[in-house]
Amino acid sequence: MRTTITLLFTFIFAIAFSQNSDTTALSADTNATGLAASTALDSAALWALDDRLAKLDSEHVFRTAAQVKTIDTVHPLPLTDSIFEHYMAELDQRTPFEMTYNPTVRKYIERYLKFGTARLSRMMAHGQFYFPMFEEHLDKYDMPLEIKYLAVVESALNPKARSYVGATGLWQFMYSTGKMYDLKVNSYVDDRNDPMKSTEAACQYMLKMYAVFEDWNLVLAAYNSGPGNVRKAIRRSGGKTSYWEIRPFLPRETSAYVPLFIAATYAMEYGHMYGVGPADIPAYYIETDTVRVTNQLHFQQVEQQLSVAPDLLEFLNPQYRYKIIPVVDGTDYFITLPKESAASFRAQQDSIYSIAAGYFESRASAMPEFTQMNERTTHRVKSGETLGHIAGKYGVGVSEIKRWNGLTSDMIRIGQRIVVYPRRI
Repeated sequence: MRTTITLLFTFIFAIAFSQNSDTTALSADTNATGLAASTALDSAALWALDDRLAKLDSEHVFRTAAQVKTIDTVHPLPLTDSIFEHYMAELDQRTPFEMTYNPTVRKYIERYLKFGTARLSRMMAHGQFYFPMFEEHLDKYDMPLEIKYLAVVESALNPKARSYVGATGLWQFMYSTGKMYDLKVNSYVDDRNDPMKSTEAACQYMLKMYAVFEDWNLVLAAYNSGPGNVRKAIRRSGGKTSYWEIRPFLPRETSAYVPLFIAATYAMEYGHMYGVGPADIPAYYIETDTVRVTNQLHFQQVEQQLSVAPDLLEFLNPQYRYKIIPVVDGTDYFITLPKESAASFRAQQDSIYSIAAGYFESRASAMPEFTQMNERTTHRVKSGETLGHIAGKYGVGVSEIKRWNGLTSDMIRIGQRIVVYPRRI
C-alpha cells in the first residue's frame, strides 16, 4: 500500500525478484539465464511468504477454534495448468482486474491450494466475517468487490496484524498514512485496527489511486509501493501502462504483490472446488451489532455481565489496546457485540457502567494515561544519548521507539536518525 506502506513485504521479498532497469523478466525476449534466476528468486519469495503467513496465522485470536476444514468432494479438481487457465479466464471475465495466469501466479496458487490449505481454511473462515463488511464499503464506492481479497495479502485477515515497520491492521496502514484518512491513534485506541474505519480508509485511498492510474492492477501496485514508484516504473518502461509490462521496473516486493493478489483471489473463489472449505468461526458479521459507549468501560464488565467470551469480544473489537473503551470529548467509541448481547447491553447499561466505575476507581493508579499520538518527527542521535534519553524527551517508551524503527537491540550510534511519534496529553 502507498508510499509509506511497503509494509510486510519489504523484508519478505527482500531476496526476491531482484530486478534492475534492464531486466525484462517474464517478457518474451528474456534469456534462459534470466528465467532461471527469476525462478530461483520466485522460490525464495515463496518460502519467505510461507514464514510470514505462519506468523500471522499463529497470531489469530481464533487459531485454536478454527481448525482446517476439508470438503467431502467426490472429484476435487487437480492442480493442473489447464484447470487453472480455465477458471482464471472465467475469473478475468467478471472482474476489472487483469487476472493473468502464468508460471509465477501458478506458484503462488499452489502455495495456497497445495501447501497452505490449513491457513486457507482459516482465512476463508475469517472471510465469512469480514467480506460482507468489506463488500458494503466497496459497493458504496462502486469499486470491484474482489478488492476484499487484498486484505488476505496484506494481513491474512488478522485484525491485529502488525509488520516489523509498524504497519497495522487488516489493511496495514502506517501511522502517517492512516492519519491522512482520519485513523486516529492514542494510548487506548488504534483506529488502524478498527475493521470498519480502516476499510473505509482503504477504499478512499484506492479510489484516489484509481483516479490517477485508471487501472486496478496499477492501483494494487501503488497500494504496496506508493504512486511515485508506479509512475517511475511507467517512465522507465517507455510509457507502458500494463502492470505486467512495468513489473520489471517496480520495487522487488511490488513485483510479487499483484501475482500474490491474483493467486489469493483464485484460492478464495475456487478453493472449495479443490476440497478446501472454511473452518468454524463463532461470529458472523450479519449477527453482530454496535453500541455507542458513553462511560469508560473495560471488556471485563461485558464478559461477566453479558457472558460474552473474552476471545470473541477481542476479535470483534481489535482496536482497543488494553481492552478499555475510553470516553474522549468529541469522539464516539463503539463496542461490537453479538446482536442478543447488544440488546442486553442497552437494557443493562446503567448497572454495567456503575460496575465499570468501581472497577476503574479501584485501579486508578495502575491505569495507563490517555495520550494522543502526535506528528511524526525524526531525531538525530547526539553523543551520549541512549534510547532511554530519547524516549524520555518525547514522552514515549523505549519499546515503542524500537518498534517504530525496527530495532532489535538498544544499541544506537551517533548521527543515526530515529523516527519518533511524540506524545501529548
